[in-house]
Amino acid sequence: MSRTLLVLIVCLSALRFGTSLGSRSILRTVADKNGDSEDYAIDLNATNFDAVFRDAPATFAVVEFFAHWCPACRNYKPHYERVARLFNGPNAVHPGKVLMTRVDCALKMNTNLCDKFSVGHFPMLFWGPPSNFVSGSWNPKEEKSEIRNIDDGRTAEKLLNWMNKQMGSSYGLDDQTFENEHLSSNISDPGQIARAVYDVEEATSTAFDIILERKMIKSETRAPLIKFLQLLVVHHPSVRCRRGSAEILVNFDELSLADMKQEEVASEKGAVKNFQICGKDVPRGYWIFCRGSKNDTRGFSCGLWVLLHSLSVRIEDGESQFAFTAICDFIRNFFVCEECRQHFHEMCSSVYSPFNKARDFALWLWRAHNKVNERLLKEEESMGTADPKFPKMIWPPPQLCSSCYRSHSSKQIKWDENVVHKFLTNYYGKMLVSLYKSNSSLGNVVVDGALDELATSTNAVAVPVGAALAIALASCAFGVLACYWRSQQKSRKPRRSSELKFCEGYDSTEVK
Repeated sequence: MSRTLLVLIVCLSALRFGTSLGSRSILRTVADKNGDSEDYAIDLNATNFDAVFRDAPATFAVVEFFAHWCPACRNYKPHYERVARLFNGPNAVHPGKVLMTRVDCALKMNTNLCDKFSVGHFPMLFWGPPSNFVSGSWNPKEEKSEIRNIDDGRTAEKLLNWMNKQMGSSYGLDDQTFENEHLSSNISDPGQIARAVYDVEEATSTAFDIILERKMIKSETRAPLIKFLQLLVVHHPSVRCRRGSAEILVNFDELSLADMKQEEVASEKGAVKNFQICGKDVPRGYWIFCRGSKNDTRGFSCGLWVLLHSLSVRIEDGESQFAFTAICDFIRNFFVCEECRQHFHEMCSSVYSPFNKARDFALWLWRAHNKVNERLLKEEESMGTADPKFPKMIWPPPQLCSSCYRSHSSKQIKWDENVVHKFLTNYYGKMLVSLYKSNSSLGNVVVDGALDELATSTNAVAVPVGAALAIALASCAFGVLACYWRSQQKSRKPRRSSELKFCEGYDSTEVK
């Protein structure tokens, strides 16, 4: 058995195990029953209880233990849902704050779970950080528990008042989605970036949706997209986005619909929609770190910038020029804001020497972002379109990295670029994925043999010997499968000369 197939079998076996683990997708699920009403609270059971709370992006959680046969529980449900509407679902008014859940103790499968929390009456509500519910329990005699019994939540008003007291907030039952003028700026809190991994997932999914919806995959854009996907397979901070990027590479030919006849396009339309780069359940409009205080600010553009910075600090020296060309070509071919695209292309075109060090590329992208912020700051001030809570600024601000500044005047800033690079690496690298890695059983796995084989077969990423490229095990599986699958395809059908072959390699085109 070849080395490639052996690695593939091992990886796919692990992938089946990984997919049985908890998924964050359930956190945003809102079921529409018969089209009449929406349930915002998440129904949990003994099989997914720990996994959901382990992956929860929320700061706090509420668990309602109830019994479906209990009349009081049925009467209480509308009250609970009025509060859950504020915090759960893709259109949550206050996302990322509280995860509202429920457990039906009348089901036999939940008996032991309800016993662990000493449920003695229905409904019974508990409050605490999500992590404390993982393998957690509650005992009324225990005085110093992070999980608290909510003893005054019998109506929606009382429940929300109780929660407001715990959070120091003033949320109301009539709060509506956006405008979020009350939203506080997070620029002085370095820990906030840890939650941006969820925004990076959404930005990646949104970008790929735009590419598919606008049918932007053409003969001249195939190579730039494949290059960018290869970069995501290795370095995307999200495990499931790495896995999805690799799966798309495997099925890349099915996405090229530009040359199909109209009836063929129609027949393939449903299949194309099934390609979801970060998973089918990534929501829309659920920005946490990148949420603006107005409807039309931040969001997607912020998430995309965070993704690019994350990629820039995760690559190795031998990949710096490839990453530069992949990102520049991706923005030039697939970013639909024309003015932004042109400005970014101009900055890329002004680079005449190849990047030999990852540090140099990370700092170039940082400088480019600050140039964009300077330009937009002046435009937004003159037009009155700035987000009042999140105006454009030079990054990082002194609140986050005072040592990044050698000197700071109104006309000029002198940076300590060594300190800046250290900040960028920590902020967009370690801190960005810290929350995600701690909650993911696949995030820290490195399979050296599969990695070497994937890198060699693509001939696109120059990987230094021993480089710590943390490919998730699932991504490894799809990556190896990509090369094996395409090697088999060469004997099945002819290829167009203009078509880029994923496993045959190609030369990176430098931006002059």
